[in-house]
Amino acid sequence: MRIALAQFNATVGDLAGNLDQILTAAHEARARGADVLLTPELALTGYPPEDLLLRPAFLADCARAIGRLIDEVDGITLVVGHPCAAGDVRFNAATVIRDGHVLGRYEKMLLPNDAVFDEVRYFTPGATPLVFEQSGVRIGVLICEDLWDVEPAAAAHDEGAELLLVLNASPYHQGKEAIRQRVAAERIEETGLPVIYVNLVGGQDELVFDGHSFAMDRAGQLVARLPAFEPALALVTFDDGDLGAGAVAPTPDDEESVYRALLLGIRDYIGKNGFPGVLLGLSGGIDSALTLALACDALGPERVHAVMMPSRYTADISVTDSREMIARLGCRYTEIEIWPMYEAFMAGLAPQFAGSAIDTTEENLQSRIRGTLLMALSNKSGQLVLTTGNKSEMTTGYATLYGDMAGGYAVLKDVAKTLVFRLARWRNQSTAFAQREVIPERIITRPPSAELRPDQLDQDSLPPYEVLDAILAAYVEENLSRAEIVQRGHAQQDVDRVVWLLKTNEYKRRQAPVGPRVTDRAFGRDWRMPITNRWAR
Repeated sequence: MRIALAQFNATVGDLAGNLDQILTAAHEARARGADVLLTPELALTGYPPEDLLLRPAFLADCARAIGRLIDEVDGITLVVGHPCAAGDVRFNAATVIRDGHVLGRYEKMLLPNDAVFDEVRYFTPGATPLVFEQSGVRIGVLICEDLWDVEPAAAAHDEGAELLLVLNASPYHQGKEAIRQRVAAERIEETGLPVIYVNLVGGQDELVFDGHSFAMDRAGQLVARLPAFEPALALVTFDDGDLGAGAVAPTPDDEESVYRALLLGIRDYIGKNGFPGVLLGLSGGIDSALTLALACDALGPERVHAVMMPSRYTADISVTDSREMIARLGCRYTEIEIWPMYEAFMAGLAPQFAGSAIDTTEENLQSRIRGTLLMALSNKSGQLVLTTGNKSEMTTGYATLYGDMAGGYAVLKDVAKTLVFRLARWRNQSTAFAQREVIPERIITRPPSAELRPDQLDQDSLPPYEVLDAILAAYVEENLSRAEIVQRGHAQQDVDRVVWLLKTNEYKRRQAPVGPRVTDRAFGRDWRMPITNRWAR
């Protein structure tokens, strides 16, 4: 028996487009001799459909689409993920279809309700295993979270399953591929059943799905793996009680995985929402340089517009390096001097500022002028503004509200500053792109500066980024307390300052644009801290 694994890029709500992709995969799999086709979790709707699931008309459209699959798919058994309703109850389901008949429907038993997931809001858990027969083989069906606990797989085993098919919409974060394979190996050790795991691929708002579908035999050995971050269809053979060897695509290293996740996030956010292109403010610093490289790699330089907005405090080398990067990439470039605008604002505010010392107000005004210019260009062109702030800045509030935070998609929102440097070096050295060394070396090696006052450096008011990012990761991603972080060897004053900055800038993060998630805890769906909050341990 041959099972086809179809990882494809579904778009949430595009039932017609997703249906066409499922039918195309069914036709291709049948032509290649497959007996069964396995699709991802909620393949029909895309994941997550969120409050679309609360609309009866949406669920009715889903039911009609499943009816079309029942009518049109023949010569192959299709296992398709979709939502379904029974009265006022909704299920995250998988239906098994063959030659105009429904062989069974499985309802997801375990509903994740942590991190980026809130399936309890929408679905009722299923309670019954599904095992169907194909070519004399009894096949069990699970959906995503069901694989992460013992009971659902054990229930399928008890019903006589000889093979497990698992539909998934498992979002990417660093190291996620290894975690999935470890979990699958645990279920295999417990049940003795080989596993075929099919995952969604594509970007959906802040989530990125990396594909990386795989198959593991009864010994827990990887026998097949599909490529990361791209649609693919592959066949695996089940014979004599086990899975045979197939092609095993390589897993990218950490920097490449993050870079490709960011590319996919940009490409799908822009493409699926119909924007003609993007624009961003280019400063001569590493964050905007990396964002520009990502945008050009994701969309092509012809769809990218970089805008340099120098002030009196902008170093000549910042302009020189920006122009050099533009020459290397070939995207559209504009320079707009902001100092006359700044002086006009200051003149208008002079009566209100009389007697007040110069402080961050004047610095932030420069950033807000730049944000206003970018938004005006966005309104006129229809291009989406990419913001360039990184996770370290979002943690500490070193990103200006309505200034450099103004925009529609925050590419580096979940990328800490130390990782920004690593990604910039990886991109310059990578052979995966037609052109290397796109970021001038001086942009990478210069000490970071906002260039909003004379001789300003980031480290004047922040711990070194290696220290800051380590504290950030421990507090945000590992949920450690301040005391536990100090026990790791960090200075109490550094930990207290970073946590205080994190806490007092929650209101900024709540207003920040969406950005791609690449860690296991980003400032988005999986970070829901109260703005008004007096607890800070």
